[in-house]
Amino acid sequence: MYQDNITLCGASAYEKKFYFNQDFNALPDHVKKELQIMCVLYTEDVGGILTLEFDENGRLQFKTEALEADARYDEIGSGLKIKQLQQDKKELLESLEMYYKVFFLGDIPEEELKKTSGSED
Repeated sequence: MYQDNITLCGASAYEKKFYFNQDFNALPDHVKKELQIMCVLYTEDVGGILTLEFDENGRLQFKTEALEADARYDEIGSGLKIKQLQQDKKELLESLEMYYKVFFLGDIPEEELKKTSGSED
């Protein structure tokens, strides 16, 4: 069981780089590409650093930080942009949470348990 947050991916406006955790390499390429586009566009738009991390319960968290000297970084704009991403990418983010819970935490959804136990009767 994981104790700390596990980073899925992130982007930095300072280094102009995208990071993807290779533990999630089994994700489809189109999902990885969508994550990259989402993170890079965020940092180009708002600045700073954005990371997407799974907490110990499998919830996907958006973490942001910025250098104190970064006059371009807008904290209010950051919050608004994250809310927009959470709405626009809701299906993708929920799917990623489900993937993490099943493959990393070994948590099988109740709906699947009901299907399995129902078929044995």
